[in-house]
Amino acid sequence: MPRQLSAMIESFPLTRAFNISRGAKTTADVVTCTITENGMTGRGECVPYKRYGETVEGVLKAIEAYAGAISAGATRQDLQSAMKPGAARNAIDCAMWDIEAKLSGRRAALTACHILPRPVPTAVTVSLGDPSDMADEARAHSAQKLLKVKVGTSDDRARIHAVASAARDAEIILDANEGWDESNIREHLLLAAELHISLIEQPMPAGKDEILAHIPHPVPICADESVHTLADLEALADRYDAINIKLDKTGGLTEALQMRDHARELGFGVMVGCMVGTSLAMAPAVLLAQDADWVDLDGPLLLARDRSPGLSYSGSLVSPPPPELWG
Repeated sequence: MPRQLSAMIESFPLTRAFNISRGAKTTADVVTCTITENGMTGRGECVPYKRYGETVEGVLKAIEAYAGAISAGATRQDLQSAMKPGAARNAIDCAMWDIEAKLSGRRAALTACHILPRPVPTAVTVSLGDPSDMADEARAHSAQKLLKVKVGTSDDRARIHAVASAARDAEIILDANEGWDESNIREHLLLAAELHISLIEQPMPAGKDEILAHIPHPVPICADESVHTLADLEALADRYDAINIKLDKTGGLTEALQMRDHARELGFGVMVGCMVGTSLAMAPAVLLAQDADWVDLDGPLLLARDRSPGLSYSGSLVSPPPPELWG
């Protein structure tokens, strides 16, 4: 029988509300793509993102619409030109990586990685809230090596002070999620430098970040919402010091690997990040993250219930996926 594609919407509750500058969420709503052939099954997961004009229903339809092409023998390379980057292509691309590994008996890591995969340190996220609440959350995670702290209001000075004081031994990334503007970015950057913050992620709105080319960067600045695919990189070279690669933006691991390599050629630092999803969504990203400068793949740690089997998290480390999960 030819390959068969199916997809479904799934919802995973969070342990508590996850807050960023654009709002809060209490569940991870994902779309899972499954490809079967010769008794083997490959899976991929994506997280449709409203910020990028996606809905779970629209992404589900886009995935299902590609079922005929999969049955007709479409390859991962065909997929890159047939579908636009985004969540739908990501789910199919990762399911294709998985089924290829299952059918060949060759682990995906042997194709995707320059080195044998190993556990990598991942950030743990502190969500946006009152400074005292954020300090309590940072203190609870102070043994972690890397904290990613959500900010992005008109005045984050108290929040930055609070988390830096509560987790003095942790490396800290501040993620503003496009929440700062020309009136406050300079003072926030200077304070971040004073408190030895390691990185600032997406301080300005995408498309309104020209100021970053004209002001000092006392702390390196990382693009997230401003960068999606390989084609975006060169235009950002004068504004950003690093880029955040997420599979739901690139449209899968295939493009993400090319994007990482070209980013290195252009001198960017590389972060590998995620939307809030399950271990199935993180699994291919762990392979991408093997030589990243910063890794932010803690999505499953925010869930009340993950997939089983899932990824193994131990302290600050996340291990490569077992074959029963993916790849």
